[in-house]
Amino acid sequence: MPNANSSIGRKNDAEGSSRLQDHLRNNLASSDWPVQLKLAIACRKLADEGHALTLAGQVSARAEDESYWTTQLTSGFSHVTRSSVVRINSNLDVIEGTGIANPAVRFHLWVYKKRPDVNAIVHTHPPYCSALSMTGEELVVAHMDATVFYADCAYLPEWPGVPVSDEEGRIISQALGNKRAILLANHGFLTVGISVEEATYLGILFENAARIHMLARAVGPIKPIEPDLAQEAHDFLLADPIVNATFSSWGSRLLHDCPEITD
Repeated sequence: MPNANSSIGRKNDAEGSSRLQDHLRNNLASSDWPVQLKLAIACRKLADEGHALTLAGQVSARAEDESYWTTQLTSGFSHVTRSSVVRINSNLDVIEGTGIANPAVRFHLWVYKKRPDVNAIVHTHPPYCSALSMTGEELVVAHMDATVFYADCAYLPEWPGVPVSDEEGRIISQALGNKRAILLANHGFLTVGISVEEATYLGILFENAARIHMLARAVGPIKPIEPDLAQEAHDFLLADPIVNATFSSWGSRLLHDCPEITD
């Protein structure tokens, strides 16, 4: 028999969640920054969180007329500015800005082609995600902060090689399917989103999820969260006002501390 108190509690939780999202939507300044600046902010935040050991890794965003925004190959995440962002065509030729694009962005184009709902992609090789990718284990959703990946994280169990050709793009985009994230064996991760904000938010949370997974696994078996609670938290934490407010807070701090980002 259903528990009446439980039903009332769930209703109150839903109403509270809705009020919070309305408050964030109505009271936070909109981060209506241009996409080039959003990508620069994304790169700086990823660098702050340890995603930028080398020049490996890319961020990108869909633009008009089958073109895409990404960063110059020689711009490390920690030094990206608005002017470091270039627009490329489907052949990776730069059609706006200067410099050349990272050739690994080619596999992003496969994802964009397969997923018209995707408008931004983050791919990096941070330490804990890389470590998890070496174990043969998939990410286990066992903490509230990881629930954004509940039933929303794919796994590619075999490394297809450095992703600079169409073959790797085909394999990775097929393995991703309709999910927002994928753990790439012996490699790293990829997150996608309807916006730069969402893809970046997921990228930051992916490394944190991998970190707490590895820490917990060192202690003992991991106990997953109950499916209904995991789905509820997934939907709440991926609500647009939550995602956008989080990215806005990162961007505001970075613009204050590193004003050269706007150059």
